[in-house]
Amino acid sequence: MNVVFAVLFVSGVVLVAVSSPDALLGVLLDGTSGAVALAIRLAGVYALWLGVLQILQDSGADRLLARVYRPLLSRLFRGESERTQSLIGLNLTANLLGLGAAATPMGIAAVESMSHGEAAATDNMILFFILNVTAVQLLPTTVMALLASHGAANAASIVLPGLLSSLATAVFGLLTVNVVRIVGAKMPQRMRQKRCKR
Repeated sequence: MNVVFAVLFVSGVVLVAVSSPDALLGVLLDGTSGAVALAIRLAGVYALWLGVLQILQDSGADRLLARVYRPLLSRLFRGESERTQSLIGLNLTANLLGLGAAATPMGIAAVESMSHGEAAATDNMILFFILNVTAVQLLPTTVMALLASHGAANAASIVLPGLLSSLATAVFGLLTVNVVRIVGAKMPQRMRQKRCKR
């Protein structure tokens, strides 16, 4: 991935240097100052919500969230411990609030808990990964903060489209994982039957 970013950066610098050499330094300075300003704006948003998530953990509300999610999580992630379901619940809560980066620590901890010391990815880990990639966002906080910081008249207008699109991708992702799981479970049986016939 570092190679990809390096190639993109170098090719961009070369193109700007060839097309408009006088603007090269200005473009680099504007880009870096814009990146720093964006990082500072997002730092406040993430500090707030990471603090909220830490309070949820410290107060034991994460276990309450796990109970709320349990009917869904026990069906989706069969055989996982209560601690794992609690971490998954916190991760899903952070994603519902549109805090992808804030959801990452809980996501990593949940995957470590699901791995049971094994190196290979389990079905539950793959399903969890798909749910994170297609994260349902009830309140896309990060996007709203970006829109508001850039002077959008109604930053909350993204809420309904974001919810519907993320919900659609999550449902599609769940269906795809289950289809692949079923096909994968049946595939070895068919191959064994063909070998037996030979």
